Amino acid sequence: MQPASQGVAETQAPPLPQSRWCLFLDVDGTLLELAAVPAAVVVEPGLAPLLARLHQAAGGALALVSGRTLADLDRLFGSLALPAAGLHGSERRDANGRLHVADVAREQLADLRGALNELVARHPGLLLEDKGAGLALHFQAARELEHQLRAEVALLAAPLIPEFALLDGHAVIEIKPAVHTKDSAVTAFMQEQPFAGRTPIFIGDDQTDYGGFAAVRRFDGLAIAVGPRVKSEWWVPGPQAVRRWLELLAERP
Repeated sequence: MQPASQGVAETQAPPLPQSRWCLFLDVDGTLLELAAVPAAVVVEPGLAPLLARLHQAAGGALALVSGRTLADLDRLFGSLALPAAGLHGSERRDANGRLHVADVAREQLADLRGALNELVARHPGLLLEDKGAGLALHFQAARELEHQLRAEVALLAAPLIPEFALLDGHAVIEIKPAVHTKDSAVTAFMQEQPFAGRTPIFIGDDQTDYGGFAAVRRFDGLAIAVGPRVKSEWWVPGPQAVRRWLELLAERP
């Protein structure tokens, strides 16, 4: 684990914060190992207790920030009901449990939904994840089609721009409401208690997490990249290393 600018042989971990901190965590590829399809991820037995310890240590200032829906996050992490931003910020549950949901005319996605379902029918290796206010086309099992799919989905989604944004992720192409992002989600949390006034930490592994990185930097926070797809001031190799660093953070007085 090392600063991204240093050689991979270095083993220095990202620094632990010296002041009161708050924590923003991506899920897939950061807390959880990636799986061929979203439903196949495995939550290791010790992860939920670790998140509960961190949530308590931060005085409640811990939030999940994910492309998954809030309902899916709650399915994965049981009764924790942590503050969270789902759908890349389009829905958010604050520390008091209040929901903030983007006002999206979901029927706008009807034509694209139909076209993507036809695309999936032509290519059995594809999976369309319908998130209600967004759509995600997964192609982990059809990586040879990546360039063709990105071009075709961009053409199909063009009538929805700029109200919706097209996101290129790891073996996934997403269309989501444009106004809300991981940047806007983190910024909203930072304006509320118990996050306000703390040093923020964002940990993420994919292109969509650059928004979270940008947000915490504006608050003089710490941006930690995970794995090979993103770069930041600090880097760890994967979810196992993330959990080791979080254990150190949880043990900090």
